[in-house]
Amino acid sequence: MALIFVRTAIIFLALLVVMRMMGKSQIGEMQPFELVITLLIAELACIPMADTSVPLMYGIISIAAMFILHQIVWLLNLCAKPFKTLVSGRPSLVITKQGIDEYQLKKNNLDVCDLIESMRAAGYFNLDDVYYGLYEANGGFSALGKEEKNTSLAVTIIDSGKINAHNLEMSKLTREKLDGILESRNTKVKKVLVMTVDGNGRIYLQRRGKPYEILHAEGTAKW
Repeated sequence: MALIFVRTAIIFLALLVVMRMMGKSQIGEMQPFELVITLLIAELACIPMADTSVPLMYGIISIAAMFILHQIVWLLNLCAKPFKTLVSGRPSLVITKQGIDEYQLKKNNLDVCDLIESMRAAGYFNLDDVYYGLYEANGGFSALGKEEKNTSLAVTIIDSGKINAHNLEMSKLTREKLDGILESRNTKVKKVLVMTVDGNGRIYLQRRGKPYEILHAEGTAKW
């Protein structure tokens, strides 16, 4: 028992030193290669801590090797931009002044729900509250917000051609009224990328491959 405790303490100290040497990105939002290295280090550390038949030095050498690999990749990132793009990727612009870029969302294995969730986490509760929105290479969401934000929370009525029945009922929009709104824009549910409505009856509508439009509906629920 005492031996395992001592081995664990030594591995812990070795990990602490290596993680500090790797820099602050290891304790914040990491680049893909940093996440891989961190996961491998965690796995390598577990083996000598739990299995006393494995020499302690094997674990420490493996952890040190991962640190050296981290430094090599970091230096290559600094010296060769194409290599950095290959390893870490590049930012993806998913919102422009025209609206949502569906291609960029799909390219990053994301959908409209993921985007709306990221926007809420960043403090934006309506899709047109920003001029530009992008996902960084490390997965973080950044946005250039508008000076004036809408003051009412919007709920999603149509997402990628599918109606959210719960939100439709909550907004007091009937199916007939919804069809009428779409008809007036010469479109159908399946052709809509996203449609939201807020507590003031303000509608954000974007058809696939088209710029977004702002409409207004009477008789919707107030919240």
